[in-house]
Amino acid sequence: MSSQNLTLLLLGAAAGRQDMLAAAGFAIALTAPGAGPALHDAVLMQAATRDEMAALAEQGELSAAAVDHAVVVLAAVADDALEAALLRAGTEAIVAEAEGVEALRRAIRHAVERKRLERAARTAYATDLGTGLPHEAQLIEHMSQLLALRDREPVPMGLIVLRLEGLDAAAARLGEVAARLLRRKLAVRLRSGLRASDVVAALGRDAFAVLLGRMENRGDGERVVHKLTRSLHQPLVVAGETCSLRAAVGLAIYPEHGKNARSLLQRAAAQAGWVATAGVRQYAGRSEGGAGTAANDEAR
Repeated sequence: MSSQNLTLLLLGAAAGRQDMLAAAGFAIALTAPGAGPALHDAVLMQAATRDEMAALAEQGELSAAAVDHAVVVLAAVADDALEAALLRAGTEAIVAEAEGVEALRRAIRHAVERKRLERAARTAYATDLGTGLPHEAQLIEHMSQLLALRDREPVPMGLIVLRLEGLDAAAARLGEVAARLLRRKLAVRLRSGLRASDVVAALGRDAFAVLLGRMENRGDGERVVHKLTRSLHQPLVVAGETCSLRAAVGLAIYPEHGKNARSLLQRAAAQAGWVATAGVRQYAGRSEGGAGTAANDEAR
């Protein structure tokens, strides 16, 4: 892989290396103040002191960039503990300034290739094959990226978990092929009732999650819950048979109910009875009329 084929985004103090890296063959990009990084091949950050290394490891910006980019840190000092913290935050490579431009160039190329292989593996295992939706791990990753950005833009977001009752009965009555078709139809119904910016994910065999990436207040999430449950309670026809389902639903809101993806999912899932965790099943078991508009039109 040639450096001439790679675009390198320089963040913070790393912008001072622009001329050197351009001479090494990289296409250089710099961010505008306050703007999130567009998709580039790699991101270079620089830490001149141990304090700067510690700050980088704790910054949401590094973790958010690492989701889709190969992040490389140019460090002026060596510190095993801080380097381990940077790697845990998502850094692909750490290069000592004293190693020079050639070592940095090679580290960036290698980091990009590792990220490419990681992305390919993640894509292969990121989709629930029965519905075509992202699965739990992909949902957690996407939520983590959004939450890292909330450090700069503290906007509420909501996570809904819907546990469906009746899928096992449908499988026993109609067979597994029909049950898989029913899950696909449910996924389409959920997706059609939401904004393009919202995310629907599959949680195992009998549950779905809906991520509302931006809300004005808690009431927005509750309105979406009621609209989705009304939609799901409308019968579906599969293999010539009418299938009626009921949904037990949980709602978790950031930052009121948690500040990380896993805790928000655990809370919403517990409310829906999806996991064996104490919680109140909210919004469950009430049949209502179907909604004719997108589920969160009122949440805009």
